[in-house]
Amino acid sequence: MTTGPNRILDDFAKLMTDAAGAVQGVGKEVETAFKAQAERWLNSMDIVKREEFEAVREMAVKAREENDALTARIAELEAKIAGLSK
Repeated sequence: MTTGPNRILDDFAKLMTDAAGAVQGVGKEVETAFKAQAERWLNSMDIVKREEFEAVREMAVKAREENDALTARIAELEAKIAGLSK
């Protein structure tokens, strides 16, 4: 069994180790609570998630490309009709 100053230092080191572990545990709990609260807050604001935004963005890009292709086809058909009517 340790006695004297060594025992006091050992007890102090154990106390500090336990305190550090407790602080880490509290820190993780605070972080988890903060993330949960932030998610609830963002959900209440109807903010779109990145995955949903990217999906809609891809749909818009595809729709624009299809629109451009149809516009070019209409112009081509109008030119043919104009050429036939002359």
